[in-house]
Amino acid sequence: MPIAMPSITHKILLLFLCCSIVFSVYSQENRNLLTNALNRKQVADNLNSTKQWVNFPAYEDRDAWNQISEEVRKAMINEGEAYLDYDWPIVKASMYLEFTRTGDRTKDAAVNSARKKALQALMMAELVEGKGRFLDDLVNGVFAFCEQTYWGASAHFYLYGFEGSIANPTTVLPDIEDPIIDLMVGDIANDLAWTLYYFEDAFDAISPIISRRLSSELKKKVLQPFYERNDFWWITGWGEGRVNNWTPWCNFNVLTVLLLVEDDPIKKQDAVYKSMQSVDLFINSYPDDGSCSEGPAYWAHAGGKMFDYLELLDKALGGKVAPIFDHPLIGDMGKYIYRSHINDGSFYINFADAPIKIKHDPGRIFRYGEKINDPIMEKFAAYLANKRSEKDLVTSGTIGDRIGNVFLLASLKELPAEAPQVEDFYFPDWDVVIAREEANAKGFYFTAKGGDNDEHHNHNDVGSFMLYYDGKPVFIDVGVGTYTRQTFSPERYSIWTMQSNYHNLPLINGVAQKAGGNFKATGSNYRLKNGQIFFQTNIAPAYPKEAAVKSWERSFEFRRENGLIIKDHFELDKNENSTSFHFMSALPVALKSPGLLEITGEGFEIITHFDQKKLDATIETIAIEDPKLISNHGEQLYRIVFKWKEEKLKGDLKFSISAKD
Repeated sequence: MPIAMPSITHKILLLFLCCSIVFSVYSQENRNLLTNALNRKQVADNLNSTKQWVNFPAYEDRDAWNQISEEVRKAMINEGEAYLDYDWPIVKASMYLEFTRTGDRTKDAAVNSARKKALQALMMAELVEGKGRFLDDLVNGVFAFCEQTYWGASAHFYLYGFEGSIANPTTVLPDIEDPIIDLMVGDIANDLAWTLYYFEDAFDAISPIISRRLSSELKKKVLQPFYERNDFWWITGWGEGRVNNWTPWCNFNVLTVLLLVEDDPIKKQDAVYKSMQSVDLFINSYPDDGSCSEGPAYWAHAGGKMFDYLELLDKALGGKVAPIFDHPLIGDMGKYIYRSHINDGSFYINFADAPIKIKHDPGRIFRYGEKINDPIMEKFAAYLANKRSEKDLVTSGTIGDRIGNVFLLASLKELPAEAPQVEDFYFPDWDVVIAREEANAKGFYFTAKGGDNDEHHNHNDVGSFMLYYDGKPVFIDVGVGTYTRQTFSPERYSIWTMQSNYHNLPLINGVAQKAGGNFKATGSNYRLKNGQIFFQTNIAPAYPKEAAVKSWERSFEFRRENGLIIKDHFELDKNENSTSFHFMSALPVALKSPGLLEITGEGFEIITHFDQKKLDATIETIAIEDPKLISNHGEQLYRIVFKWKEEKLKGDLKFSISAKD
């Protein structure tokens, strides 16, 4: 039957309510890497009808589980013991309503997170110990989840509104008659499907009702809606292919449940092929340079989740998907994560909704590197693994992540470990340049972007830059605070961290950049000559007409040992005497003398020279209250404001940044 699509008005509303705001299609090429490689019949011919694709040891295989190191075993058992006789919390209706009433999405999320953490800890402890000590609490957890109407987030109730029957889709409570699949529904279903796979026989020994009930809930909450519906935007992008990280993320979770729970071969084959068509849309939409415009924090849920999906699909189809890993795009999507790495396995380029510090799963990065035959990526995974304790590696992530890391840990620890230090690189589609002074963390690291203000998880940051020294941030992108209803709404750009005037950018005639695809850089030019980096872009189109800016050429000259020179050459239609330049830092800042700014870091001092005849400099202190921002920057930030003093319509300004001898 024809698919009922949402109205234009409703689609516009959902553009803001959706977790990733914008759904830009970077490439119009219909690559269709999956469905061009395998048609529906080939899926049927090759799909494993049993669960032989699972390459983890069975619960009953005590020899395999007993080979795990004592340290790892102890860590997982201790974590599980904390949940013995656990009082499983419930999500109250008022917690869901809190999102509508105050914009707070943490109340219901906190309960779901606690329940999921308990389930994972109990399951891993029982797998490792194998004595049945944790089974009763696992059964309690299974029943608690089965009795729960909805496993997802209140922030995603907009998915109920596709038929237009609800005027304001954010005011609803979960509807048991209308199951929806969001990211969190999928994540919990994924863990529960593995719980059923591992403990079905043990549950049946207690009562067959347990497994039967869990299987029924997984089918009702996940599989049935996936079979019957195409109006979840993450499946088809409203029939227009406009998708984002939700597509591989949700499809990976659905595929996991499908392969572990569904017994009907026709339903399974149809759904596998449907998921392939959906993930093809995601791959089609990706830029040729493999960059994740949502930022490296979201790579795990974009390119990383796509890899998880492809890896799982390849197992289920007996290796028939393997050639896809040779495609240059799939390789570049993996390499992005180390190309965007700055230092210490935790600092990455953090344009868009990314914190300044990120913790990635080394297991996923290793498996991805192995599939695309990239030793740099494999060594990076080993480096990340060595930066974290064994306990941390096996007590975080999904059930699949944890089990995978348990049996990968020894191999990772034995591999050569090396932090990738890409000396220079330019992403032409993302329009981002990176360069470092040395092939290590010493000296300067620089990155800048052109691009547009229509990116996934966009910040208005066309022309902004970051600068590190000895692996530590000097001039920063503040990142993103705790998500609220405001974050993904028409009010997004009222949040200060999203605004261009809190990035390293000019405020032109008192006017900041605006969001949207028309607000972009033009004429970007990247050059590498004699080891020196030059990047230039016109950022005038990123500002609305109220800024009265005719042209604004911003150029960066990164001279390795001599630091960074930023030049702004601009022409205005009028001069309102309210043009200024903003630099953001979390380090103490001081004006040492006219035309000389000094930033003090741990073991270094960075000086910035500017023309005091053209610019007046002031330093603003910004108190931080958001816990997510505090965890990255501390309790205060500094905004350096250089006010342009000239009355002219044209200007030429230069900032010279170097390390103090």
